[in-house]
Amino acid sequence: MAEVRVCSVDDVKPGSARRVDVDGLRLAVVRLAARDGEADDDWYVVGDRCSHADYSLSEGEVWADEREIECPKHGSTFSLETGEPQTLPATKSVPVFAVRVDGDDVYVEVS
Repeated sequence: MAEVRVCSVDDVKPGSARRVDVDGLRLAVVRLAARDGEADDDWYVVGDRCSHADYSLSEGEVWADEREIECPKHGSTFSLETGEPQTLPATKSVPVFAVRVDGDDVYVEVS
């Protein structure tokens, strides 16, 4: 496993996703605003390709309360925590990646 810097904290607004390409992988970096009582925002990285129609998940809506991202093509949603599809038509998971924030930098583990 290698840890790679993918973006700056300021590159992703809370409640949104951004596509990044790392070592031949298309990734969706997602930032969710801190929950009540928490100091830091939550960060997730999932594969950016919808498992149903190979569409960019980073262009879809982020559902903060559900911790999901929606494919803008057909409406499937995926768990940001597990990558599992939460709604049809998708039936296969998307990959999830470990993410770490260090100061103003966002890092992801890739193999």
